[in-house]
Order: sequence, then C-alpha cells, then structure tokens
Amino acid sequence: MRYALRPIAGHTEPDARARTGASPSLQPPARQTVRAACENLLSLYNVTSSIPHFVCDAVMSRSAARSEPDRLLVDIAEYVLSHEIESETAYETAYYCLMDSLACAFQALRNPACTRLLGPVVPGAVMPGGARVPGTSFELDPVTAAFNIGVMIRWLDFNDTWLAAEWGHPSDNLGGILAVADYLARRDAAHGKRGMTVRELLGAMIKAYEIQGVLALENSFNRVGLDHVLLVRVASAAVATAMLGGTQEQVINAVSNAWMDGGTLRAYRHAPNTGSRKGWAAGDATSRGVRLALLALAGEMGYPSALTAETWGFQDALFQGKALVCPQPFGSYVMENVLFKISYPAEFHAQTAVEAAITLHPRVRERLDDIERIVIETQEPALRIIDKTGPLANPADRDHCMQYMVAIALIFGRLRADDYEDTVACDPRIDALRAKMELRENPDFTRDYYAPDKRYIGNAVQVFFRDGTATERVAVDYPVGHRERRAEAIPMLVEKFKRAVTAHFSPKQSDLISKTFADRHELEARTVAELMACLVKN
Repeated sequence: MRYALRPIAGHTEPDARARTGASPSLQPPARQTVRAACENLLSLYNVTSSIPHFVCDAVMSRSAARSEPDRLLVDIAEYVLSHEIESETAYETAYYCLMDSLACAFQALRNPACTRLLGPVVPGAVMPGGARVPGTSFELDPVTAAFNIGVMIRWLDFNDTWLAAEWGHPSDNLGGILAVADYLARRDAAHGKRGMTVRELLGAMIKAYEIQGVLALENSFNRVGLDHVLLVRVASAAVATAMLGGTQEQVINAVSNAWMDGGTLRAYRHAPNTGSRKGWAAGDATSRGVRLALLALAGEMGYPSALTAETWGFQDALFQGKALVCPQPFGSYVMENVLFKISYPAEFHAQTAVEAAITLHPRVRERLDDIERIVIETQEPALRIIDKTGPLANPADRDHCMQYMVAIALIFGRLRADDYEDTVACDPRIDALRAKMELRENPDFTRDYYAPDKRYIGNAVQVFFRDGTATERVAVDYPVGHRERRAEAIPMLVEKFKRAVTAHFSPKQSDLISKTFADRHELEARTVAELMACLVKN
C-alpha cells in the first residue's frame, strides 16, 4: 500500500502546487466561471492582478455537504482498533524501549530544570487513585500525568529515535500511553477487574511507534518549519482513544482534531532561539493527544477532511499544498527498526561523530593547542539541525550543536548530560576547538541516511595539526543503537537501565525493579497496575 492523500471527489488541474481534487460543486468549469466573474468585476476598478486559486476556492467552497473521512484517518483508526501485532521481534524491542525510556525518565529526575515542570498544573490539584508518574509520588489526571512522563523521558535527549524525511522520538508517545494505561488499570482494579497487561501496553507502544514512524518516512514537516511532535500528538491521540475503548468514529474524531491543531514551529530547536521547550514539547504533544482522546470519548465531533479540505485543510494551510504520503501499510516496521541512544545523550545525527571523536581523543588530548583545523564530514540533515557557530546560550543550545559535542569528546574523551551545563561549557578550550571546525556534507553519508535498507547516520572526523601532520580519518557509519549493532547495544541498554534505577531508588526497591524486568515474558504477564506500583517512589 502506498498512497498520497487527495480530496475524495477529485479532478486534476495543472497547478504549480500540484493541487488535485475538489468537492462535487468545485469542478474546473465552475472555477473558471468564478475566476472570469471576479476578474471582470475587478477590471471595472482598473485592477489587473490575476486571481489566486485560493480566492476562487474560497468563493466556490460554499457547499456544507461533508465528505467521507480522509483515507489516512480511516487507516489509522482501523489499525489501532483491529490490527493484530504478530511480530515477536517487535514485542521484544518494545520491552527494551520501555526499559530505555524509564531509564531516561529516572535520570532526568536529577535535573532541577526538569523537575520544576513536574507535578499538578497548580499546587494541590492531585488526583488520588489517578495515573501515577514513575519515579515520583505524584497521582494525577491522565492528561497531566502524560505531560509529566513525557517531559521526563525526553528531557535529556537520550531516548530512542527515528530518522527519515522527518525526525522524531517514538517513545515520546509513552507519556500518554503509560498515563492512560495506569488510569485504566486503577479504575479496573477499583471495580474488581484485572485490567490491562504489560504485553497489551507493549502492543500499544508498537502501534504508536508505527503511526509516527511511517508518517515520518516521506513527509518532511521540518521542510515547512513544523516540528516532529505533531506526529506524537497524532499517534498518541489514536492509541489513547483505542485504549479508552473508543469506536472507529471516535478514533477518527480524535485524530482529525490532532491534525486540526496544526503544527508546532521548530524555532525552539534552531539557532538563534534554541531553548528548553524542546525538552517539554513532546510531553505537551502526548498529553494533548490524551486530551483529544477524552474529548472524543465524551462525544466531541471530528472533521472528516481535516487533511484534504481545499484552502483550510492541513495540506493546503500548513504543508504547502503537498499531499501527505503513506508509503506502506501500518504494521510493526518502526518498532523493529527503531534507533536507541545508548552511548551518549546527544542529538542523534551527531552520535557517530562523537564516537569518532572519542576514538581520536588519546591522539589529540596532549596536542589541543597544536590543532590547526578539524574536518567533520556528515549527512545533509545534520547541517540543517546541529551546525552552529557563535555563542551557545544554554544546555538545550549545546546538545544541538555538532561542534560542541565533538569538542567535548576530543577534550575529555566522553559526553555526558552534565557536559552541557555552564560549569563545563565555560572551559575556553571548547570554543577554541569549535572555531577550528569545518563541517561539510559527505554525499555518501546523505545517500545512506535516506536509503530504506540502510538508514545509516554516518560521520567522519579528522584532526590536522600545524606541523602538517594529521590523525587518521575515523568514519563511523551507524551508532551502537542502530539495528546493525543491536546485539552490541542491548547489554549496554540493560546496564543503562540498571544504573538509572540504582541511582534513583533505594537498594530494596532497585532490587525489586530489577527482578520485575529480568524476564520479559513474566513481565508481559503482569498487569500495568502491578508494574506501576513498583516504579513509584513513596
């Protein structure tokens, strides 16, 4: 299955924006008649400008007849309600994604900039018996709990990743999924029901990952200035509505409203405005998805042509008139191929550059003052996202700067979350090395980045000295978290989880959590209520 979304009743008209389709009342002759009438009227006032398409569309779009729902809305609804996940590889990977996401969340609780955003919206607005927030004692309504969990998972930029035409972090959806799952589990327990199992939770994760990831394959929202958390809102709304027992119509209603919300601007991820919003944007998106799901369950209407409506729909209003593309059926492809951040809390396009720089650290650490230049070869997306010069204002700015991350790796032979803080960033050697760096695109890295059978994230680093000597060129095609290095990554992921648990919980509770996650099949048989009970901090 591959299709591009078009309005359901359509025609094809030559147009610079490749506009296709119209409602039954908007056939080409009608548009020509309206255009002629408008231009005749303007000529009476000596106005000779041509009439834009959208003006004619607006004049003609008077029919109140509703179309059938856009195909993508229907496909998402059918997928979350009816598709059976059969891939054990997907379930196994989801198990590791759950561990990895919780590790990121527990590590973030050591960061005051993160924890100040957590808890109820206003002091005291808790919900005893509500959704619990792992690693804390908060019990909140599911919308607020989704924000809390989503912020924790995303804060350190250390959670799993998906790279294609659009970028993103599928585990951002776990904020909404965990919050809804625990809310339902506690509600069921109050009525004597066993409730959702962890395997069902993993199934919900697989579906959220799939929706976000498949829609990211060929739809580049970043090219029009929109942020990838749009897809988190869409995926969370769909899966949360299904988890809450919604019908197909209700899922469509929730998802259509997620698209109707439009898109968040990417400005907070890029110079000169990079800031901490990128740490809570995903939490905001997944919680909004839960809110839209609850509205749908309460009977709130949806918008069947939210995507394809001429002029006012998502495609025309925010996607430059381009059709959204769904290149393959929804299944479990994304979960099976998701990228883990194992080694470094760094923007993913820089992971292999950091690995290369750490390899070079022993060769350059005693010769930092002798360096003439540093050449970094990278993929085209990295140049658009993390190529920065000049002052870096805050940790969020630094963890999205290729030059900063490579400098830290060359100087210290490491990259940790606290390396983005002011206490480290004030080291004058960092900016001195940044000033000597040359970033350039390697076309082979860009080609392999987009190749469906590879999805590499290659970088190469080489250091040149003033005396004419140079280090070897160290190239790394894909990081530890890539599927090609999955066997190498899993033991490191488990260790990442254990370290995060041990650092946050008491020895007794750490041991309980470790035993709970020790066997995947035993964990899958547990209820979500049992899982969450061992993750809260009393």
